[in-house]
Amino acid sequence: MKVSIVKYNAGNVYSVINALSRLGVEPILTDDAETLCGSDCVLFPGQGEARGAMDYLHSHRLDEVIRSLRQPVLGICIGQQLLCRHSEEGDTPCLGIFDIDVQRFEPRQHSEKIPAMGWNELKDVKSPLMEGLEGQFVYFVHSYYVPLCEWTIATADYIHPYSAAIHKDNFYATQFHPEKSGAAGERILRHFLDIAQDPSNHPSLTTI
Repeated sequence: MKVSIVKYNAGNVYSVINALSRLGVEPILTDDAETLCGSDCVLFPGQGEARGAMDYLHSHRLDEVIRSLRQPVLGICIGQQLLCRHSEEGDTPCLGIFDIDVQRFEPRQHSEKIPAMGWNELKDVKSPLMEGLEGQFVYFVHSYYVPLCEWTIATADYIHPYSAAIHKDNFYATQFHPEKSGAAGERILRHFLDIAQDPSNHPSLTTI
């Protein structure tokens, strides 16, 4: 199976490469449109700042490439946020796959620190991507979040509930880092690879 990771200026992706290697997959790190479009699945991870990331994607026409993908795509951390319509971070127009705006956490009391950093519990899980993950703890580092919406497939709670993971058609995304989330994160990555290997088991991929 050909697995690609989008190469752009959004932080260290080598933890994702290492996590996939532990599952027996050697991914391709690339910004080449033909390679990305020809892959069985694509991961879109990242850490960093929304405006700079979108500027890079636009200048390399990767925004057009990502929107055009029809195989399973998994956004991670800022990758989830960039798949949305707009981010409050830098007042940034994003890719618009998910028609919802990314918002900044607003602390209500001194104990609520930003960024939200550490392990948090997954609740209200659904979708084959999240199977068996109800009540599991995964690792987050973020100052911005995707509100609850029709595409939410897992929630977490910090200051208020928000989307820990979302899914629409062939696009999946997690605010947390599966590659840094131990056995629970490994299970999510394995589920994603399973979806890519046999999309006939996932109705939303067979009707695109």
